[in-house]
Amino acid sequence: MSEIIYRDTLPGGKHWSLLMRRGTTLTLVDVEGGANVGMLFYNPANPLERYNAPDTLKCQHTFKLTKGHCLYSDMGRIFCSIIEDTLGWHDTACGCSTKALVAKRWGGASYQDARNDWQQNGHDGLLVEAAKYGLTRRDLAANVNWFSKVAVADDGAMTFDAAAARAGAKVVLRFEMDTLVLLHTCPHPLDPSKEYPRKPVTYEIGDAPPVAAGDACLNSAPENARGFENTRLFHAGCCP
Repeated sequence: MSEIIYRDTLPGGKHWSLLMRRGTTLTLVDVEGGANVGMLFYNPANPLERYNAPDTLKCQHTFKLTKGHCLYSDMGRIFCSIIEDTLGWHDTACGCSTKALVAKRWGGASYQDARNDWQQNGHDGLLVEAAKYGLTRRDLAANVNWFSKVAVADDGAMTFDAAAARAGAKVVLRFEMDTLVLLHTCPHPLDPSKEYPRKPVTYEIGDAPPVAAGDACLNSAPENARGFENTRLFHAGCCP
């Protein structure tokens, strides 16, 4: 078992950011069930390289994210791999809630009125965190929504599956390169809850086991082997 370096809990409706080092793990736990963690990834050495949701899905012939999948940058490298997942379905197609959406669905409780209980939205949460590193609105991209399942009908209609939520659900990310991580715990844009959901998420940082030849993420799709090789060449200094 890897050593836990740091552990904390982020309340619902908040945002945070951190630098994850290559060879570490980030474990997310949905404490009560019904949480949503919106997340974006950037290369801290060159923030123009960021998470690419379309490539992540098409390279692995999937619509959902779960154990065995890798999360790709727009340079064909792998930010992190999902080495454990007890939920089985995470969304990366629906984006973030916005100020207008939150106000329409749950009301417009501002910080001036509600202080720390104000109703934040995912888009602005990521924007605040991005600004800490000199990034702006144009640097935001399609994000991951951990712990949120969105099913797709034959006609393309997307439906939020609230029944999939489970207290204690866990996902573990192994980072294959140094990665700037922006995250929020604001509601999923399709969440139908009658009241603004405030679901806490615990996160743990630990040491990652080495990638073995039989690694599930490395071998789950042919493109992943190329992604790992691109990442290896980047660390070897053979490509920018």
